[in-house]
Amino acid sequence: MNSSIYNAWVSHTRTAPKRNHFRYRIGTFLLDLDELEHLNKQYLLFGYNSFSIFSFWDKDHIRYGTGPLIDQIRNFLKDSGYTEPIQKIYLNTNLRVLGYVFNPVSFYFCLGNDGKLVYAIAEVGNTFGEIKPYIGTLNQNSRGTMADPDVYLRVQKNFYVSPFIALDSEFEFRLNLPNETLQIAVNSWENAERILTTAFVGEKKSFCNQNLLFLFCRYPFVTVQIIALIHWQAIKLWFMRLPYIKKQENKDKQTGVPLGEVSQPVTRA
Repeated sequence: MNSSIYNAWVSHTRTAPKRNHFRYRIGTFLLDLDELEHLNKQYLLFGYNSFSIFSFWDKDHIRYGTGPLIDQIRNFLKDSGYTEPIQKIYLNTNLRVLGYVFNPVSFYFCLGNDGKLVYAIAEVGNTFGEIKPYIGTLNQNSRGTMADPDVYLRVQKNFYVSPFIALDSEFEFRLNLPNETLQIAVNSWENAERILTTAFVGEKKSFCNQNLLFLFCRYPFVTVQIIALIHWQAIKLWFMRLPYIKKQENKDKQTGVPLGEVSQPVTRA
């Protein structure tokens, strides 16, 4: 079995215009999308498109047509101009816990027929239920480190994520295919200055009922925790008097994907 669990730390460090830092622990998942039906049958605490302690629902992610999510992702890549054949797709994401989930960002790792990484997709979500995907290609100079990651992508955001970061700022993704460790960074840039660094660092654990139970006992309210942290940090930044951007403003800079439906081609990096 290829699917696994990662005990991870997530850290956020804002350096401008005011400093702010926080971090928290989560249990995150790396799912082989070919294994979802098998996981559903074998593990009592996991459900695929059905309620369970932990559950994965296709509709919580990019919706591009019908059929299994893995086929939707293949079609989405192809229609976006990424035509390399894809044999296997891994998804790093949070699962629903007792039916509830919020994913600020999930990552698809797309492997070719030779088993090597070809593409990665960062699927960014916001608290309005919108999703926007950003596609990156293999970094030919990859060393599997944060300095030289497997996939490097810097692209204009044009999406409403935080009321304290400009809509036309840039996302910088540094993604490494998870193995025994999880190493991912998502940074925000404004006017050639990095203003926010978000890092994901985790240790691999096997996907089994015992670890699922441990995860539930340790993080039973992880979705509530994530939402609460987002709003608490927003309150802190508001008291710091950072400029507040309303979602209704600058509609032309919000070329997003409402409710997970892919409504337009994604610009290639």
